[in-house]
Amino acid sequence: MQFFKANNAMDLNQAIIGRRAVRGYTKEAIDERTIRGLVDAAVHAPSAVNQQPWAFTVVRDQSLLDQVSRDAKSYMLASMPASPHSDHFQSLLSDPTFQIFYHAPVLILISALAQGPWIVEDCALAAENLMLAAYAAGLGSCWIGFAQSFLNTSDGKKVLGLPAAWVSVAPIIVGHPKAAPPPVPRKEPEVRWVG
Repeated sequence: MQFFKANNAMDLNQAIIGRRAVRGYTKEAIDERTIRGLVDAAVHAPSAVNQQPWAFTVVRDQSLLDQVSRDAKSYMLASMPASPHSDHFQSLLSDPTFQIFYHAPVLILISALAQGPWIVEDCALAAENLMLAAYAAGLGSCWIGFAQSFLNTSDGKKVLGLPAAWVSVAPIIVGHPKAAPPPVPRKEPEVRWVG
């Protein structure tokens, strides 16, 4: 992988434990070389039967991200199923000042090229690689679930120029964090030993 240099390589455990969902970004742009390095990290993820079913759409146009944010918010408000977080989500999505991409300078949308039995898993593995690589490079990232459903509609695909057959899986924002998010407590996992 060309992206990482020996002098700034990060211990894998440090990246796994330190990576957080970042929701506050500076306006500093991310250069093309860095974005290509993140995509390179993503494509080194495992995939079922080595199909590598992913495609990457990079969006840096803030007016386009604002438009997608407005459209996705409207779509979510109209179609969101009831859940324990419904009131919180309704409040956020109804706020005209809330931009679902948190004004990050880059959206990297990982899509599957076509339907398949393991496309979500494959693209999610690529997304995790991308987010770990972003953290190792001193960047923040966040998977934007609010964009996912809308980007799978014909209107959502049209606004980004995505082929109809593609399946949007992982809308990941990337940028320079305004501040390091604090650690989040982890629940003790339930582990069953069989055999």
